Amino acid sequence: MESYLKKDIRFVKGVGEKRAQLFEKLGVSSVGDLLGLFPRRMEDRRIMKPITSLADGETVGVTAVVCAMPAEKRIRKNMTVYTMAVRDGSGVMHMVWYNTTYVKTAFRVGETYCFYGQVKRGYGKWEMLSPLYEKPDEKKAIGRLVPIYPLTEGLSQKIVSQTIKACLEEMPDTVVDPIPKSVREAYGLAERNYALRQIHFPDDEWCYEAARKRLLFQEFFYLRLAVGFRRHGLSQEKGLAFSCRDPRPFFEVLPFAMTNAQMRVLREIAKDLTDKRPMARLVQGDVGSGKTAVAAAAMYMAVKSGYQAVLMAPTEILAKQHYETLSGWYASLGLTVSILTGSTTAAKKRKILEELKDGKIDVIVGTHALIEENVVFHALGLAITDEQHRFGVKQRARLAEKGSAPHVLVMTATPIPRTLSLTLYGDLDVSVTDELPPGRKKVDTYAVTESMRQRIYRFLRQGLEQGFQAYVVCPLVEESEALDLKAATILSAQMQETFPDFSVSLIHGKMKAKEKEAVMAAFAAGDIHILVSTTVIEVGVNVPNACYMIVENAERFGLSQLHQLRGRVGRGGDKAYCILFSDATGKTAEERAKIMTQSNDGFYIAEKDLELRGPGEYFGTRQHGVPSYQMTELLSDVKLLKQAADAADAYLEEDPLLEKEQNRALQQVVAEKIEENKTTMN
Repeated sequence: MESYLKKDIRFVKGVGEKRAQLFEKLGVSSVGDLLGLFPRRMEDRRIMKPITSLADGETVGVTAVVCAMPAEKRIRKNMTVYTMAVRDGSGVMHMVWYNTTYVKTAFRVGETYCFYGQVKRGYGKWEMLSPLYEKPDEKKAIGRLVPIYPLTEGLSQKIVSQTIKACLEEMPDTVVDPIPKSVREAYGLAERNYALRQIHFPDDEWCYEAARKRLLFQEFFYLRLAVGFRRHGLSQEKGLAFSCRDPRPFFEVLPFAMTNAQMRVLREIAKDLTDKRPMARLVQGDVGSGKTAVAAAAMYMAVKSGYQAVLMAPTEILAKQHYETLSGWYASLGLTVSILTGSTTAAKKRKILEELKDGKIDVIVGTHALIEENVVFHALGLAITDEQHRFGVKQRARLAEKGSAPHVLVMTATPIPRTLSLTLYGDLDVSVTDELPPGRKKVDTYAVTESMRQRIYRFLRQGLEQGFQAYVVCPLVEESEALDLKAATILSAQMQETFPDFSVSLIHGKMKAKEKEAVMAAFAAGDIHILVSTTVIEVGVNVPNACYMIVENAERFGLSQLHQLRGRVGRGGDKAYCILFSDATGKTAEERAKIMTQSNDGFYIAEKDLELRGPGEYFGTRQHGVPSYQMTELLSDVKLLKQAADAADAYLEEDPLLEKEQNRALQQVVAEKIEENKTTMN
């Protein structure tokens, strides 16, 4: 079975080279990847209604007899409409297709078909737009629960579904289930093969839920075992015990006093640094909670203990920001700081590499350039990664490999609910900076509808005239980058038209990294007044003068994403505002608006985000090497996550390396999971 799951997607019936490249965009390169491409949701296409009971706008099925063959009418150049009348016992409706030539010969008059699509009432008659259709006894696309998958341009739901079906038809039946029978019985879990079939083509809701429970448990169970392996390995390593335990001289150069939370986290770090076991700690804290100062104090302790320290950031602009901050703090302490990025000139790079190897540089800040082979340290004692979710496990490991078992610290400004962090980062000790520095003002947040736009724009103009800057963020259109870019380009043009006396610029996902950084640098320098963005603004980038954050279609963002965006403004001490545009209605929309307008606590918001949308939507798009959380919709999944973690911990306590005969299959899967995380997580 495991070898079948590794089969290259190219060799699956109906795929081939070109289609495999499209699947690659979804992170699918093998049969196992494809079977793990779980549906986002299930669409119930079993509901069939009489024509006269339909409601305008609903998506539903009807069973009807064809009255006449489709009539063809060309309404303009490159646009032909095909209309076909059908009837059931209650009435008549018209099926409508655009530019779909093959429907002319797809039906027979007098025969019965099932149709499924969106219903529209117009000109006194019922219409169904571009419906799916099939004979009543087929039940391939209609009359059953149908999975809805994430897509990319060029791949349709039909293609994905057919390819998954082809894989399932070839899947061997006689296999060893990696999850032991004792665990399956204890937690009421279905067998793996059954679950893989039912998650994609369920017989009914009960079967789908049983499959979903098994596969979600499986993902967390494997991950927890993998991080348990890693933690076990770390506990066997011997590290560097730092001699410096007192960072107080560093505190004296800071232009502010450390908060109680910062001091608590620093004590936890100091305890690790003076231990012989290498530190592996995650510091997570809300935007502006002072993680950089904590990291700087730890690096000071490393240097004063005779070692070097490195800080790796995901982008050049963020690396430069850290370099300037650290240079200012360390100047009077005699610590030498340098920076290495992709744009560092060849001559300067040679000099930096020599000084780093000779031990003349105490602290170096940089981007991915730091993990190149020619970067050699004299004595690396502390490796820090900022915004850890932007780096793969392999990249973080390569940074740590620059020294002999150095202490490792990773930082994130994305508050992660405790339940998830315990499972996702089980190999790391977790510290939290949950207190904002005094003087940091609350960002006033308003949830408004389209009717308020002109009033908001007048308010924004007042701020721009006072010299402040603004971000305008529009959501990603996941199915089409082209549509996404088009929408952002239109919005950017509209903003320029509305504010002709101010500079408006656009930053989007299709731009090269250097182009993005150039735009962000211009915005940071004040040359751009309004920055329209299709991507989430870089976490950590500091533009003190930006005091307005406008988010379009706020309902498309998670609460945690909105909180991250809000954290981009008000970083200079001036009053800041976050405006959330949304015309969404209903109880959930009201709850979201209430949470965002009343709370500035990132951890509370993260918990509410998890509660409202489940872990899947909390994390957003699928990440390689991370479980397929998009399956998750309900808060009850968090309980399942906890059960999986408890089961894995109990298993490791009994057999730490899964060496017993009955655990061999499980050991193989976990080993592959660890290797997968090393090579593909990003």
